[in-house]
Amino acid sequence: MSATSTDLILHHYPTSPFSEKVRLALGYKELAWKSVIIPAILPKPDVVALTGGYRKTPFLQIGNDIYCDSALICDVLEHIRPTPTLYPPAHKGMARVLAQWADTTLFWAAMAYNLQPKGAASMFEGAPPEAAKAFGADRAAMSAGMTRLRPADATAAYKSYLRRLANMLEGQAFLLGSAPCVADFAAYHPLWFTAKRVPVMADILKATPIVLAWMDRMAAIGHGQMEKLSATEAIAASAAATGADAPFAKDPDTTFQDEHGIPLGSEVTIAAEVFGQETTAGTLLAATRTRFTLQRHDARAGTLRVHFPRIGYVLKAAPTA
Repeated sequence: MSATSTDLILHHYPTSPFSEKVRLALGYKELAWKSVIIPAILPKPDVVALTGGYRKTPFLQIGNDIYCDSALICDVLEHIRPTPTLYPPAHKGMARVLAQWADTTLFWAAMAYNLQPKGAASMFEGAPPEAAKAFGADRAAMSAGMTRLRPADATAAYKSYLRRLANMLEGQAFLLGSAPCVADFAAYHPLWFTAKRVPVMADILKATPIVLAWMDRMAAIGHGQMEKLSATEAIAASAAATGADAPFAKDPDTTFQDEHGIPLGSEVTIAAEVFGQETTAGTLLAATRTRFTLQRHDARAGTLRVHFPRIGYVLKAAPTA
């Protein structure tokens, strides 16, 4: 199988919670996509060939355009297929704010709860001891400097957040109305991890049956039309692409927003603010109100444009020799 310059290629792995967010969004949009399974931990040479350093999961590839972070990926999917919308006009701002809270505050409380000793033991049941050790070391490196919730505090917070979601669902099928929006996909994936990846920890969900019913509705959306693709084929698709078919190629949002005093054409680095702070280096092609775009070259993947959302990412001028 091969990929064209317009195919949606999701680089992910089955148990990645943020990947589940995007897989369901693809299903909701009824989009066909190609699936490249990537490693959960380093080394990730095929990932780095495309992203230049960014190694969080998932990322979306369209030809030689690479879109990092699930928040930006949702924007791309909306641009490609505006209906059904992820950002309902009556609640556009609220949907984005709630999704940001779910992807950060809710997510980290849920994961601190999920991966306390009983959950971690369940997650790696049947795996060799070195697998759990390698995963722990990998995630410790990615979260260096982060403040982690203690299990008791995480449990209390998670219970409170579940009650708040339950309050939002009273009298309506989804968080902001009768149809799902980006907030639903963002709030669902940490709970999905609890239910599916560490079911030994899933009793916490039983206190909010209205949330469980909502989770069933979200799961029923499905993942859309998926075909498998190898990493080698994805890299070849990048090398063969020109970028003319990129979703943002004709985007009206091209105004340069200069908050950093770094001109377009400068050599820069971009990294996440908190988790997974590996840098991607390249030439700054765009800095709009919503995203940064870097151009970089890889021996296998060719010339690429790597896109990041502004929120949650740090732009810096590249160090001079």
